[in-house]
Amino acid sequence: MKDWAEVVNIKLHYLPPYSPNLNPIERMWKLMNEHARNNRYFSSTREFRDVISAFFSHTLPGMAGTLASRINDHFQILKPAS
Repeated sequence: MKDWAEVVNIKLHYLPPYSPNLNPIERMWKLMNEHARNNRYFSSTREFRDVISAFFSHTLPGMAGTLASRINDHFQILKPAS
């Protein structure tokens, strides 16, 4: 994979095994939870599916700027303790 990434000029970022704050999909799920299902009770699977579908088809496209600001590669570099 590393060799292929170099050939196509992709810079790989390795994340710690459990780092939801650095994982773009986790940030997107958080946004979905905030806007589509936060503190809501769904009386049926269909209602739940419709709300999630509406989020992805209507709400999310209008939030491109918000999502882009939450997903970045600005990492803090820490010096090891001596």
